[in-house]
Amino acid sequence: MTWTRRAHHRRRPLMVLTLFLTAMGMLLSPSASSAATGDWWQPTARPTPDSQINVTGEPFKGTNAAGEVRGFVDAHNHLFSNEAFGGRLICGKVFSTSGIADALKDCPEHYPDGTLAIFDYITHGGDGKHDPVGYPTFKDWPAYDSMTHQANYYAWVERAWRGGQRVLVNDLVTNGMICSVYPFKDRSCDEMTSIRLQAKLSYDLQAYIDAQYGGTGKGWFRIVTDSAQAREVVAQGKLAVVLGVETSEPFGCKQILDIPQCNKSDIDKGLDELYDLGVRSMFLCHKFDNALCGVRFDEHGLGTAINVGQFLSTGTFWQTEKCKGPQKDNPIGDAASKAEADLPAGTEVPEYDDNAQCNVRGLTDLGEYALRGMMKRKMMVEIDHMSVKATGRVLDILEAESYPGVLSSHSWMDLNWTERVYSLGGFVAQYMHGSQGFSEEAARTDALRAKYDVGYGFGTDFNGIGDHPAPRGANVSNPVKYPFKSADGGSTIDRQTTGQRTFDFNTDGAAHVGMVPDWIEDIRLVGGQGVVDDLFRGAESYLDTWGASEAHKAGVNLAKGATATASASESNPFTSYKPGRAVDGDGGTRWASDWNDDQWWKVDLGSTHTVKRVTLDWERAYGRSYRIDVSTDGSNWKTVWSTTSGDGGLDTATFSAVPARYVRMQGVDRGTDWGYSLYEVGVHGG
Repeated sequence: MTWTRRAHHRRRPLMVLTLFLTAMGMLLSPSASSAATGDWWQPTARPTPDSQINVTGEPFKGTNAAGEVRGFVDAHNHLFSNEAFGGRLICGKVFSTSGIADALKDCPEHYPDGTLAIFDYITHGGDGKHDPVGYPTFKDWPAYDSMTHQANYYAWVERAWRGGQRVLVNDLVTNGMICSVYPFKDRSCDEMTSIRLQAKLSYDLQAYIDAQYGGTGKGWFRIVTDSAQAREVVAQGKLAVVLGVETSEPFGCKQILDIPQCNKSDIDKGLDELYDLGVRSMFLCHKFDNALCGVRFDEHGLGTAINVGQFLSTGTFWQTEKCKGPQKDNPIGDAASKAEADLPAGTEVPEYDDNAQCNVRGLTDLGEYALRGMMKRKMMVEIDHMSVKATGRVLDILEAESYPGVLSSHSWMDLNWTERVYSLGGFVAQYMHGSQGFSEEAARTDALRAKYDVGYGFGTDFNGIGDHPAPRGANVSNPVKYPFKSADGGSTIDRQTTGQRTFDFNTDGAAHVGMVPDWIEDIRLVGGQGVVDDLFRGAESYLDTWGASEAHKAGVNLAKGATATASASESNPFTSYKPGRAVDGDGGTRWASDWNDDQWWKVDLGSTHTVKRVTLDWERAYGRSYRIDVSTDGSNWKTVWSTTSGDGGLDTATFSAVPARYVRMQGVDRGTDWGYSLYEVGVHGG
C-alpha cells in the first residue's frame, strides 16, 4: 500500500485525529499487543481477515552446541507456479494486496462446477468437477489430491516455518509446451519470461511480509543468495529462502529433431541472468529432452501425456535402450491419455520394450558446457529428472573436479546414485510421500546418512502438479493428536483454520503447505523419532553442501602440457594419436594405443609433487581392468589405485596422497576389441 502525503495545513487537526485513532486501534489489536510484549515473530499489521496460523510459542533461534543450525528443509517447492503455464493452470495466488478472498479464489473457467478443470482430469482421471469456491468455505480445495489449486498461500508457509522449517527452496518453474496446448491462458508461454516474473514476485512477497513486521528486513521470509547469509537467517529463527529453477527449456535450450536451438553464448547469458536474479540451484532438463540432456521418464497416464508433449515440443518421442548398470529410468507410462488427441492425425505414442528402460539421450556437449558454467558460478546442480545416462556423466564430471554442489531434491533419481551424491558432499531429499512410505524409503538410506553424518530433507513439490500425503483416517491406532509439540519442543501446534474450514491431518492429509508440521508429527508416530531427527538436521546439511560449493576451487592439473610417453601409439595417416594428445588441454584430441591388452601411458610431471587424484576421460576404446602407478624416479613403481570394472566415460581415481613425479596408466584388460584411448588425463595434488 502506498501512502501519499498532502501539504494542506488546514487538514492537520483531522490528520492528528486519524493518526490517534489508528494508534489506538493498533494498541487494542491482538497482533499489536503481541508485538508490544516482545513477540518478534508476531506481525504488527496482519491483513484482516486472514488465515490463522494456530501455532503458539517462540520459534527457536541460534545454533546447537556444535555450532550447527537446526530445522527442516523443504528442498523443492513452487511458490509461484500459478504464474506459470500461461497463468491459469494453478488457480489462486500466494498473496494479494487485496486480501485473502482475492488470493484464494478459483480460476474463472472452473465455475460453476469444475467441468472445465481440464488439466485435472487429463493428468488425474475423473471428471475434474469440484466446488470452485475457495475462501471462505474451501469445500473441495485445497486438497491433498488437487493438482490445480493454490497450496502455498503465504500464511500457510508461515505455519510451516513456525512448525520448525528453516530452509525453503523456491523452484521457479514452467513449461512452454504445456502452456501452448492448454486452452486457458492470459500471458506469454515464453519460459524465461515466466521465470523472471516468478523471481520478481518472490521478492515482492518478501516485501509484503516485511511490511507486516514494520519495514524492510524485519519479516520472517528472507531470500538469501549465499550460505553465510542463510546461516545467519536461520540462526535468527527465520526462514531462509533459496531460489532455484526447474524448467524444460532454460535459456531457450530446446532441441527440435535433435538440433539444438541455443548455443554457448545463450547459455552464458542465461546463467548470468539467473545468477543476477538470485538463483543458486538449477535443473538442466525437466520433463522433455532438450539441447542439454535427456530426462528420466514419467509413468502411468501422466507419462503418456508428457511423452505427447515431448513429441509436440521436439518432433520425437522418448527413445529407450537397455540400461548398462543397476540404475534405471522410470518405465514410460503406457496408459491412455486424453492428451493423445493433440497428436497429428496418424501419429501414435510408440510401445516400449520392458527390458529397455533407459533414455538413449544423456548429457550433450552443450549440457556439459552449461554444467561447467554452473560450477564456475558456484551454483548447485539438480540431478533429479536427468536420465541415467546424463546423471552418470554429471557425477563423473563432479567427481573429477571434486565439486560438491549436487542435489537430489524430490526422489526423482535412482536410489543407486545416493552414495555417489553423499561421497561428493551433496544433499538428498525425499518427495513428500505419506508417512509410512516416507519412513520406509528413509530407512533404505539410513545407513548411508550415518556413514556420511548428514541430515535428510523433504521436497513438498506443492503447486508442482503432484499428489500429496492422503489422510490415514481418524480411527487408526496412532492418529495425530491435537495440540502437539513441535519437533524442537518449544511450540504448540493445533488444527489449522482458514476461513470457515479447519484442517485436520487425520482426515484431510497434506492439503496445503501449512500441514507440513502435522505431517512431520505423523512421521514421528509412524516412522519413529529417528526419521524426524534426521529431518531436523536437514537445514545444516543443505547449507553444508551450498557452502562447500561456494568454497570450491578448481584444482590445478599437474599433467597439462607435461611430457607424455606410451608403450605404443596407433598409426593414422590423417591425424596423430601420440601420447601428448592426452595432456594438451583439448578434449577433442586423444591418445590411442595398439590393439592389445598390455599397453601403458605415462606422464612426467617435471618434478615431484604430492598427488591424490587422477582423472581419465576415455574414448570408446576404454580400459575394463587397469591400474594407476606412481614413481618418484621412473624406475620404482607403486600401485595406488586399480579397477577391474571400468565402463568407459570419465573415471576418477582417488587415493591417499603420495609423492610422485611420474604417473602411469597400466592397462590389463581392454573393454573393447580396440586398444586403449584417452581424450585427456588429469593429475591433481592435495
